[in-house]
Amino acid sequence: MTSVINVNLPEQSYEIAIPSLPDATRTVSDANAPSSLDQLGQQMASLKLGKKVLLVSNPTIFKHFGERAIASLKSAGFEVASCTLPPGERYKTLNSIQKLYDIALENRLERSSTMVALGGGVIGDMTGFAAATWLRGINVVQVPTTLLAMVDSAIGGKTGVNHPHGKNLIGAFHQPRLVLIDPEVLKTLPMREFRAGMAEVIKYGVIWDAELFAQLEASKRLDQLRYVKPELIHTILMRSCQAKADVVSKDEKEGGLRAILNYGHTIGHAVESLTGYRLVNHGEAVAIGMVAAGQIAVELGMWQNVDTERQNALIQKAGLPTQLPTGVDIEAIIEALQLDKKVKAGKVRFVLPTEIGVVTVTDEVPSDIIRQVLRGM
Repeated sequence: MTSVINVNLPEQSYEIAIPSLPDATRTVSDANAPSSLDQLGQQMASLKLGKKVLLVSNPTIFKHFGERAIASLKSAGFEVASCTLPPGERYKTLNSIQKLYDIALENRLERSSTMVALGGGVIGDMTGFAAATWLRGINVVQVPTTLLAMVDSAIGGKTGVNHPHGKNLIGAFHQPRLVLIDPEVLKTLPMREFRAGMAEVIKYGVIWDAELFAQLEASKRLDQLRYVKPELIHTILMRSCQAKADVVSKDEKEGGLRAILNYGHTIGHAVESLTGYRLVNHGEAVAIGMVAAGQIAVELGMWQNVDTERQNALIQKAGLPTQLPTGVDIEAIIEALQLDKKVKAGKVRFVLPTEIGVVTVTDEVPSDIIRQVLRGM
């Protein structure tokens, strides 16, 4: 059985398909076990897409799941080519996109064709951007393999690559035709990547879903998949995806409400960029950014100190950092904030919490307050 969450949009609505409850007894190595991944071809066939498909992944993910995904697609009548790109944020560049274009040309992808992103946020963002720009836009299907991609980056149509001076400065909105989530693939996810995904889950608790926040608080551990009950994983996926779907359905292209999804990302993106996308991953940077944003809200009298302590305790429970990396220059962060995509009329916009489950967006944050908070981290 599959649970379906609808992303309702004026031009192209789509479904997020999630198994009704993960099976904790099944191992990833059991090739004969039923899996959402095995339904990929059937699900795509129901959308009446063109027959040509380009599957994009990285070598590690392809080794685990590539052949299984290709078999499912071929059994549904699709003609499948594949491409693997190096893993890691530092490869999320226009050079990687050029490789995708070359393979798309070699395989004569048409406007009815589909690119399938099998991987985490980096693969999803790059594949989405390549699909948005090849022949001025072809289909893309997201098959996220990390917790972070499942609850966040695979949903909502934000695609793009990094510029040497900033994260995701080059991109486009391009909604997927389908998001297919298989929680079983999380069993191959490195612990650090699982923790990175928990940062985005905690974000949803702070910005939108106080009940999810409370359920996370009730869990003894959040730092490793094996310590999180399957029922909670299912809740995390359903409530996080529903939150993202609700926000995107109300504001597809970030004209207003959708900006709240950037909680923790303003300073987080600056930290990622300044450390060359090597020292901290995206989830770790978001965690640091949430700690900073929470404290800024306290300093501005918008949030209670007890709530920022609850947030930070949850971040620590997930094994995520709450301090700036050693050696990161605070003035460099202040300068990097001016290159953030959310800057409007020269003012940096921050998402700040007012209570658990409620945030506001403001551009009235003095630089001295930002400095003060960062020096305390």
